[in-house]
Amino acid sequence: MTRYAASSDGARIHYEVTGTGPTALVFVHGWLGNAAWWNAQRDFFADRYTIVQIDLAGHGASDRTRTAWSAQQFADDISAVAQELDARDIVLLGHSMSGPYVLLASMAIPRTKAIIVVDTLKDLDQLIPPQQVAQMLDLYRADFRSAVENVLPQFLFSKSTPPEIRSRIQSEFLQTDPALAIQIIEPLYQIDPREAAQRVTVPVRAITADYTPTSRENNRKYFRDYDFVTIAECGHYPMLEHPAEFNQRLESVLKELGFSTPAAT
Repeated sequence: MTRYAASSDGARIHYEVTGTGPTALVFVHGWLGNAAWWNAQRDFFADRYTIVQIDLAGHGASDRTRTAWSAQQFADDISAVAQELDARDIVLLGHSMSGPYVLLASMAIPRTKAIIVVDTLKDLDQLIPPQQVAQMLDLYRADFRSAVENVLPQFLFSKSTPPEIRSRIQSEFLQTDPALAIQIIEPLYQIDPREAAQRVTVPVRAITADYTPTSRENNRKYFRDYDFVTIAECGHYPMLEHPAEFNQRLESVLKELGFSTPAAT
């Protein structure tokens, strides 16, 4: 079912609800993504959970007219949707850019019982230096297409990333106006996710890909309850690159957190 929620600034946030169950799995995509990135998870889990797929502002079918972009505003997009859900419990799942935003959103959603981050916040002691951020943004401003096609792949894809996933991601990125794409990504580098991590009170789990390392030790300096599982031979988009394995990993994490629900018969 397609729905819209009003964020704190009035932006219309598109989301889709499928399935039923006392626990809602709220899926939030990364930069320049959309709700459809989670279709394989919807199809696998909808017989046991309420599945919610969000388009953040500036993405998919949500409003693109926002003038003040911030990490808190993206978090407000998520909490606006959560407020409209009937589920007893909520598990927030954020990929990439949305990792910090689901942390922030959880503080405004009392029903949040757990957070699962997907290939993000892999080492909270290894933040991107401001000079490197500025260089990246300058590349986007100078030639967005060239950056998407020639620079970003080394950070997003592994040797095992299927060609069709590479093509899909690059195509979706290039459908976005470059100026908007830059406005959307800038807030990610204007916050310190360690501050939000220290305020999170619910368990945090991660599903990560092995193309870059994840530090359990460093992340446990900030999260009260943190652990991760890894998908091998995978790039930045495990839910798209290896959907069956991702679903199995997610199912195991949910079971470990106490959300195991039998499939409908």
